[in-house]
Amino acid sequence: MALGDLMASRFSQSAVVSNHFDDCGSTQDDVDLLSQRRDSDTASSSYGNGTGTSIATTTGNGATTSMAYLPQTIVLCELRHDAFEASTPTGPSDNGLVSKWRPKDRMKTGCVALVLCLNISVDPPDVIKISPCARMECWIDPFSMAPQKALETIGKNLSLQYERWQPKARYKVQLDPTVEEVKKLCNTCRRYAKSERVLFHYNGHGVPKPTANGEIWLFNKSYTQYIPLRISDLDSWLKTPSIYVFDCSAAGMIVNAFIALHDWGALNYSGSTRDCILLAACEAHETLPQSDEFPADVFTSCLTTPIPMALRWFCKRSLLHESLDYSLIDKIPGRQTDRKTLLGELNWIFTAVTDTIAWNVLPHDLFQRLFRQDLLVASLFRNFLLAERIMRSANCSPISHPMLPPTHQHHMWDAWDMAAEICLSQLPSLVEDPNAEYQSSPFFSEQLTAFEVWLDHGSENKKPPEQLPIVLQVLLSQCHRFRALVLLGRFLDMGPWAVDLALSVGIFPYVLKLLQTTTPELRQILVFIWTKILALDKSCQVDLVKDGGHAYFIRFLDSMEAYPEQRAMAAFVLAVIVDGHRRGQEACMGANLIHVCLKHLQASTPNDAQTEPLFLQWLCLCLGKLWEDFAEAQTIGLRLDAPRIYAPLLSEPQPEVRASAVFSLGTLLDIGFDSCRDGVEGDEEFDDDEKIRAEISIVKSLLSVVSDGSPLVRAEVAVALARFAFGHKQHLKSIAAACWKPQSSSPLSSLPSLANIKATGSGNIVSSQIGPLSRVGNDNSSLVRDGRVSTSSPLANTGIMHGSPLSDDSSQHSDSGILNDGISNGVVNHIRPKPLDNEMYSRCVLAMCTLAKDPSPRIASLGRRVLSIIGIEQVVAKPVMSAVNSFRPGEPTSASPTPLAGLARSSSWFDMNAGHSLKFRTPPVSPPRQSYFGMRRVCSLEFRPHLINSPDSGLADPLIGQGESSGVSERSLLPHSTIYNWSCGHFSKPLLTAADDTEEMIVRREEREKFALEHIAKCQRSSVSRLSNPIACWDTRFENGAKTVLLQPFSPIVVAADENETIRVWNYEGATLLNGFDNHSFPDKGISKLCLVNELDDSLLLVASSNGNIRIWKDYTVKDSQKLVTAFSAIQGHKPGVRYLNAVVDWQQQSGYLYASGERSSIMLWDLDKEQLVNSIPFSPDWSISALSASQVHGGQVAAGFLDGAVRLYDVRTPQMLVCTSRPHIRPHTQQVERVVGISFQPGLDPGKIVSASQAGDIEFLDFRNSSDTYLTIDAHRGSLTALAVHRHAPIVASGSAKQLIKVFSLEGEQLGSIRYHHPSFMAQKIGSVSCLTFHPYQVLLAAGAADACVSIHS
Repeated sequence: MALGDLMASRFSQSAVVSNHFDDCGSTQDDVDLLSQRRDSDTASSSYGNGTGTSIATTTGNGATTSMAYLPQTIVLCELRHDAFEASTPTGPSDNGLVSKWRPKDRMKTGCVALVLCLNISVDPPDVIKISPCARMECWIDPFSMAPQKALETIGKNLSLQYERWQPKARYKVQLDPTVEEVKKLCNTCRRYAKSERVLFHYNGHGVPKPTANGEIWLFNKSYTQYIPLRISDLDSWLKTPSIYVFDCSAAGMIVNAFIALHDWGALNYSGSTRDCILLAACEAHETLPQSDEFPADVFTSCLTTPIPMALRWFCKRSLLHESLDYSLIDKIPGRQTDRKTLLGELNWIFTAVTDTIAWNVLPHDLFQRLFRQDLLVASLFRNFLLAERIMRSANCSPISHPMLPPTHQHHMWDAWDMAAEICLSQLPSLVEDPNAEYQSSPFFSEQLTAFEVWLDHGSENKKPPEQLPIVLQVLLSQCHRFRALVLLGRFLDMGPWAVDLALSVGIFPYVLKLLQTTTPELRQILVFIWTKILALDKSCQVDLVKDGGHAYFIRFLDSMEAYPEQRAMAAFVLAVIVDGHRRGQEACMGANLIHVCLKHLQASTPNDAQTEPLFLQWLCLCLGKLWEDFAEAQTIGLRLDAPRIYAPLLSEPQPEVRASAVFSLGTLLDIGFDSCRDGVEGDEEFDDDEKIRAEISIVKSLLSVVSDGSPLVRAEVAVALARFAFGHKQHLKSIAAACWKPQSSSPLSSLPSLANIKATGSGNIVSSQIGPLSRVGNDNSSLVRDGRVSTSSPLANTGIMHGSPLSDDSSQHSDSGILNDGISNGVVNHIRPKPLDNEMYSRCVLAMCTLAKDPSPRIASLGRRVLSIIGIEQVVAKPVMSAVNSFRPGEPTSASPTPLAGLARSSSWFDMNAGHSLKFRTPPVSPPRQSYFGMRRVCSLEFRPHLINSPDSGLADPLIGQGESSGVSERSLLPHSTIYNWSCGHFSKPLLTAADDTEEMIVRREEREKFALEHIAKCQRSSVSRLSNPIACWDTRFENGAKTVLLQPFSPIVVAADENETIRVWNYEGATLLNGFDNHSFPDKGISKLCLVNELDDSLLLVASSNGNIRIWKDYTVKDSQKLVTAFSAIQGHKPGVRYLNAVVDWQQQSGYLYASGERSSIMLWDLDKEQLVNSIPFSPDWSISALSASQVHGGQVAAGFLDGAVRLYDVRTPQMLVCTSRPHIRPHTQQVERVVGISFQPGLDPGKIVSASQAGDIEFLDFRNSSDTYLTIDAHRGSLTALAVHRHAPIVASGSAKQLIKVFSLEGEQLGSIRYHHPSFMAQKIGSVSCLTFHPYQVLLAAGAADACVSIHS
């Protein structure tokens, strides 16, 4: 399969798209899977399709009916739900595990000193030669010409042999030299090489062996004596870095001397042994081989001419040795550098084999140092491996320092032998006919196949693939390059460990160079490989910009033929290139990246199934990173009308896309730090008014998503608003000061221009969220004296205080005071942000307050940080008497104020009744100070609560007291965005293969479906008994009794919650408490409903608070390991004048919708897959909902009961939504209206059959398909009905009353039994009413909770 198809099909599985279960189980072709992913969004909104087909195939008859009972939708199981609250993910790193692969410091050998002591025709005294004896030196027989000429020719040849490996070095040869000549040679070389490496090659075949002290022998001037040279002298002349090659008998002596020298002389010796490398021909006790099968300088020949050496040695041992003439080896056609010729290919295979052996045998650091740091050293060590193989066959062991493990028996030598044999078999015909075509070796394609086999079966825990260095070599050849890149891509996809391995092998320069190719088929895979590299190591951004690699990715991003997923990768690569890297930002801006990204964002029509969300997400993130803190790019973005292009993205169905768009808009907001640069460059032509218009449009966009359903999005809104608040501190502070200014007129008057806000339709942020606010205007000076609040003030009771130590009119005129701030020492400084209108600022302050009350703790703390920027801080006031009762027992209620632990505590400090209050700090009059941006610091940005009764010292504060604090340190207090780092994680994970756990999920899912179907069938057939058999009773120890209970479908677990939102989880078979936790720590408590989300899979617990906040927990059955998956406020904006919300919610798995309503005139529809408000069902403002039930069979159907006794059926799939209205609970004779207490759909597949119960005690059965009247009425409890439950599948209904009685009825109205509620304790005290009833989804079990904190289960 070509990589394009592979990527198209596989990436789509991990794309950020809605996740429906049938995708996981799909066994269709990959390409279908892609279309299925894309259709899944539309499927989720065409309700009926939410059900899968898997059951129909397994259960045969009746499957179509049962299919409807097992919804296939699953929600909230994306990466973003894993640990949003807990984690602050890191993006691609530029240190740590990574970057170890980079060679510490690239080196080069700049100078080579060749010393040959051959003294031809005079044998040294300690050598007895055999006959015939090895004679060749540098492939020349010294006795074939005059001794002096032979010596010069050998010296010249040796120089040429070395030059092949390092042509740019300077070569100096000394033939039969004296000590003085060697000293001069060494000093010259070191002087020339400076800090580069020097190679010293010593051939001692014409002198005695080195001495036991490690001295080598040279000559005197007249060649009458051998003169010793101490190794310490040689070392002191050459210094480091250096590499020595000693080709003489007993060469190990020299190595030992070196090691001893560096060990005992380390203290008084400047050279470092670390960068001194030694290669020696044999051990200290060995003599060089003399057999004429070898040249005399066999060690040097292996190091400098490995191919001829290897082939000669191999020929003797090969089956070809009879047919192959030895002399042909010298006639091998081709050049070593041309891989298409025989000699070139042999050299290439040899390099691959030796590199592979070294990589597999050597420790990582040693491999890097010897094989990747210096080209010449790497070549010598590769060839050293051959020397070890050949010389060990002659009982001689070459040694090195640093020492290498033995490699002469490595099995890759067999692969070399085979490749050599195949090449040599063609040699006679190629020499005979120079035009004959050379058949290239199958070596590389076979090795790639071996690598592919490893990829199919290998993993992180297995031995790494030994072919990795060969894959690297293959990248050099065009014929295998595409295949090698695809396999490399598959390998890198296995995880960061694989990327690290590949980088440490040395892949980086190769893939960097490949960006200069224009081959179209390599583009996709190269982009993929770079994605994987940059997901691990951000530091590569520098190399990419230096080599102009960014242009390659911009072209790819702009090409329409690539898949959007792949273009998303290009956008990711570019985002990493510009992330915090000014040169990258400038290069990409110059290459027109802003225009390209905005063009593609504009081209995407919102909610278009063809637009890949991942692509949109990364276009946004790439732009956000490009203009982050880069004024010129921001100006270009604003000029290209970026805010308008971004607006539609804020309603995209994927939270990731919305969050990325918010991040990008936020980085467009100028914080105002660049204002101190010399004239703000680039800004002259972008006029201030345009800038303000752009800011207003950005802020409006941000305010539209303050109440988004996804915490991911709201977190970015908080970060963006913090940037805005920072740029507009003064103006926001004056507005906030005005809000919290005490008033004599009305404690409930609202923010400036709040009326306009309501008029503009932004009713989702309401003043009641921040408690009483006050209007700017005339103020009653008798109210506040010396910063203390008079108790007669109506505000004293609400707990809002104004902590100003100043006279009031100074803060009243704070607007004009701010304008004067720009003048210091008589110089007018330009204050960058001009004020927007007050209404805008008011809306921003309200939005910040909304965020600080967010149900997600992480966002609430972000919101509090934003508020502290504009001077609103958390303080603790003395609890007002009426508030003491609302404290939870066990909490301290002393009146003495106690400071909270910083701002970390997420208590709802806006709820003014709970003893917390807000305080606005106003600065005292102080002499203007010159500051970082030419303005006086107006307020401290500290995050410490202040005690109300402590003398408020305004600016005289330790934080400010430390001289001039620069704007940069203030800047560090701004909260940081996490969406970019978090999104980078997507590319670190495998993109080409599905996750391993899908199999288990499918198996578990099938087991549960089977269980459910069996039990549904039982329930439908059961002739129901009286249900009066109590199987468990649990004292929950809730103070106010259980408010709502829930039975788990597949385990004997009951979950209960009380009015204080304490949740307890109990195993009713083992009678053990599994877990208990608080839903949140805000003071305003009250719970409305518990639901199970994804009950057929890993179920999540949805907890709805009565204020409309929804929190969804996972792992809630395990002690102390519950994690918050997501949290949002489901009811936004409510009727004016309402102090307390009483939310009603229900969850519908079929459609993935959460229905919520409270004190407002509509039912809100939240799509939990998109985490978005997708619709609302309007009704008359005079009606109030009291009960809500979503059909578990028909996606989109919901029934609502109202306070006036009406029952209405809605279907969101129809245009008008309202299907039918009925008023079953109005008594015809008394016309008395009773509140609907409970409502539910009847079991079965009939769409319009409903059971409704009112407070008066009547239960009405309706069938909306036939008429809107009731067809059956049961008078269950006279005037005291408190709870109703209808079984999902069995034909039974249960109702509970305030008189401790539960009755069970059939759907025909026959009373099947009653349960008299009594307390299990011996003394039966007065017990409260039945507060909640619920049936088990698939068994006939009833759980009941009562006001006496007892939960009982009946079967």
